[in-house]
Amino acid sequence: MTEQSLSEVEYDAITDAAAHWCMRMHAFDCTTAEREAFKQWHEAHPLHAFEYAAMFEIWEVADHLPRSAAVAPPPAPPLPGRWRNYAVAAALALVALPLAALSGWEAGWLPSSYEHYETENTLRKVTLADGSQVELNVGTELVYSNYKDERRITLKKGEAFFSVSHDRKHPFVVRAGTGQIRVTGTQFNVWKYEDKVQVMLLEGSVNIISNDGRGVTNLSPGMQASYNLVEPVPRVSPFAPDGSALAWRTGKLILDNLALADALPLINRYLSKPVMLADTATGAIRIGGIYDIQAVPHLVSSLPKVLPVYLTRNHDGNTVLNSIPGKAPKS
Repeated sequence: MTEQSLSEVEYDAITDAAAHWCMRMHAFDCTTAEREAFKQWHEAHPLHAFEYAAMFEIWEVADHLPRSAAVAPPPAPPLPGRWRNYAVAAALALVALPLAALSGWEAGWLPSSYEHYETENTLRKVTLADGSQVELNVGTELVYSNYKDERRITLKKGEAFFSVSHDRKHPFVVRAGTGQIRVTGTQFNVWKYEDKVQVMLLEGSVNIISNDGRGVTNLSPGMQASYNLVEPVPRVSPFAPDGSALAWRTGKLILDNLALADALPLINRYLSKPVMLADTATGAIRIGGIYDIQAVPHLVSSLPKVLPVYLTRNHDGNTVLNSIPGKAPKS
């Protein structure tokens, strides 16, 4: 059975089956026999895995819903965009139907719309359903969901610049790492790298709320804040909106005389495997320059030509920078 040979009726049947299995895998009375049957169905055809993954993703977004031990899907194979949209629409119907009597939208449990965006090696600009504009950096993934009481972004990885449509009664919330950024209408940038999140505000105001309830941090234009798993309370400092921080929006990486320890997180977001430091001495070496983000992989291999370092690899295959003691950087 290939995608080309399937009729619309057959696609409908697969979507219906995916909806059934997503409900059963979330049910408290799901049996071992059902889980085994689901596994066989899931592995029978790539489209089965794709449709179930779309259903599961919607279920995860509707995070106020009651749950049991759900079966998370393995990565589904990529399929044409129109089937992605079709599966998402079906998944929304799946979640809404069992709760129709409870009016999930009115209760604030279910989104009325859902959008998923992901970039790999290119920048991308998108317009959300509420009219807000979002610019996505390379290697970024986010989800937009429209709830009755808020517009919600889940930044799974990467970096995005938001120009938010003003709606005081319908706040715009970005969930990233161990906190969330709440606004009504403004321009700001959010970068998520590993467990660290950095927020930079250009216009308007934002509130950063820690997930652990330690309070609210308010930002004004020209201020930035960073937080992580170890330090959930944001650290606030000024930044230059016209400087290097937002150069990615024009496809550039600007390293303004940074220590390698500070530069590597900026470099690594454009690499498939992060570069590591051998020790603190290597991390203290400084680097500067303006680079095209598409050429960052070549930057790493050329570092020994301009810095007192040499390259090795660790057992995981990561490139490691090692300092050469007593050797000055080349001018």
